[in-house]
Amino acid sequence: MKRTFIDLLFITVGALAFALGINVFVIPHELGEGGVVGITIILYYLLEWSPGWTSLIINLLLLAIGCRLLTRKTVLYTLVAVSLHSLFLHLTQGWHIASNDLIVNSIFGGALVGFGIGLIVRVGGTTAGTVIIAKLMNKFWDWNISFALLLCDVLVALCSYFIIGAERLMFTIIMLFVATKVMEFVIDGLNPTKSITIISKKQDQIAQQVNTLMDRGVTVLSGHGYYTKTSMNILYIIVKKQEVALLKNIVKSADREAFMTVQNVQDVFGKGFVDIQNS
Repeated sequence: MKRTFIDLLFITVGALAFALGINVFVIPHELGEGGVVGITIILYYLLEWSPGWTSLIINLLLLAIGCRLLTRKTVLYTLVAVSLHSLFLHLTQGWHIASNDLIVNSIFGGALVGFGIGLIVRVGGTTAGTVIIAKLMNKFWDWNISFALLLCDVLVALCSYFIIGAERLMFTIIMLFVATKVMEFVIDGLNPTKSITIISKKQDQIAQQVNTLMDRGVTVLSGHGYYTKTSMNILYIIVKKQEVALLKNIVKSADREAFMTVQNVQDVFGKGFVDIQNS
């Protein structure tokens, strides 16, 4: 229940940030957008249809089509995210900031949109629309979610050329790029993981302390030195970034002659990290 509450809190904040990015920076300055929101903005410019209502209707239709390909948790979280996003689009309609600099509005609009979508995707939800398509590309073809989303969004944004013109379309593409990078950071960068490889004569002592002090698992691999032909065990450990310092201290106190490598890891699924069912 605690985990679910935190997830829903993230979704709420994400939906609000997404809506603010659209209502404060995009619509007042006649910029475009990608995905379903881009379509709703085009309809708003042409017919003055409410983005909140059109976004809700289109996203629910897409969710109904793609729900069987997503986990139950993802569908429920997406339903909450879509509903809250539409509600916040309605509640913040007409909000604006006194800035006519298109590059500033593009950057901050993209940052808010990317931050909002990133929070929602981070906890296992989506904002429906092209995010569902991007998530399916990731699930079946292992495409990076942010890249797949950027591709879908750019295709939709290009359609707005005939309404907003070439200049604002270029600023829209800048905004989409910023949104993609911010979303990528939120999804992958807020809680980065590291893979650690340790070669040491005191591997038993190190492994025991990692289990006891860090509550992390240790995988023992068999190897040997090519030059010395000496057999040895190699420790392989996955930890969060903030745990690296503690692990270094454990290794240092056990064996100052140990050989240790630290590498970035993009995705980690399993106990203690991300549930593989949400991938």
